[in-house]
Amino acid sequence: MCDTLAIVRSGGVLFAKNSDRDPNEAQLLDWQPRRTHARGARVQCTWIEIPQVAETNAVLLSRPFWMWGAEMGTNEHGVTIGNEAVFTRVPYAKSGLTGMDLLRLALERAATAADAVRTVVDLLEEFGQGGGCSLEYPHRTYHNSFIVADTRTAFVLETAGRHHAIEEVRGARSISNGLTIPGFAEQHSDFLKTRICGCRSRRPRTQALAEHAAGPRDLARILRDHGADDAPPRYSRINGGLGAPCVHAGGMLASSQTTGSWISELRPGSLRHWATGTAAPCTGLFKPVAVDQPQHVGTPTERADEDSLWWRHERLHRAVVRDPLRLGPRYFGLRDELEAAWFVDPPDSSAAFAEAARALASWTDDIAGQSVADRRPRFVKRYWARRNAWAGLDLSARRGAVAAGV
Repeated sequence: MCDTLAIVRSGGVLFAKNSDRDPNEAQLLDWQPRRTHARGARVQCTWIEIPQVAETNAVLLSRPFWMWGAEMGTNEHGVTIGNEAVFTRVPYAKSGLTGMDLLRLALERAATAADAVRTVVDLLEEFGQGGGCSLEYPHRTYHNSFIVADTRTAFVLETAGRHHAIEEVRGARSISNGLTIPGFAEQHSDFLKTRICGCRSRRPRTQALAEHAAGPRDLARILRDHGADDAPPRYSRINGGLGAPCVHAGGMLASSQTTGSWISELRPGSLRHWATGTAAPCTGLFKPVAVDQPQHVGTPTERADEDSLWWRHERLHRAVVRDPLRLGPRYFGLRDELEAAWFVDPPDSSAAFAEAARALASWTDDIAGQSVADRRPRFVKRYWARRNAWAGLDLSARRGAVAAGV
């Protein structure tokens, strides 16, 4: 599950997205340079192979580690896209291009938002969409909607199988895990699945907040929102924390975790992007990123490791959420101060990532050493104990080691 929003104004476009997926599905930042391709070349996407184009743009992607496609990203021209899972009454194909594949292909092949929309529609009509889209549940699939933005405009593109509808964004616009374009939504939406995924509460919240957002710092607050100002995550037995934009896993019928977050400020002559490269934006740090400034973030999998940025942050995230009202304030002020400066005057990405790495290590040592009770509901604690075991992540051992000065 996910939430994406865009705000179109005379001076440019603001864009933001939370990517909500399986809790152990590490999501990495992936820099791909501009490339030329031989005549007749083909590209292997997540499930199917299609013809390649003569030249592909340089792109920066935020993608689940096991997919070819991406949840969100941008290209050298400033085209920036986020996608959403949507549930429709149109039959799901067993194979095809995933929504994430369509997103990456559009970024690699288009120079404007309008071109990117046409690229997605053409690929959708030729190859269809389909195939498994989940690490934890390999046969789970869905259809997709997108916000496609550049420095001047943005579009909502919604799909149901090979059908589609397009709406140009005026002012603020958010999308979530349900169809929204009038007529198209009534014709194709699956009411029950759309309700269970929580978008009926998340989308009105992000829409209302987006209408008052003025810049990147406001977008960060939206992506960290738990449904009320300064509130901790709230959990439902049915769908965990899917009732608010900053999603925390723990439900019995539907459960997702925000595994990556992205913010863009797109103006003619000025492309600025910030990404966490980590899960749980409420515990993470937005760092300045650029298409031409690749950083080492490791090569994560579903198993915990010490090298990748995503899993190093998980040690902090999964410790903080035990009692966020007590543990979060130990470093949130320092994080917000650092981030606020980066939103106003972003430093070189290498310098920012180095400073972020030092901060993450310090914050993790402090938080992991705190002896606190886990205040989450029992069903949530059971849910996360299983995921920690699957990932080989022993938080209790880590806390003991830090407390002992190891």
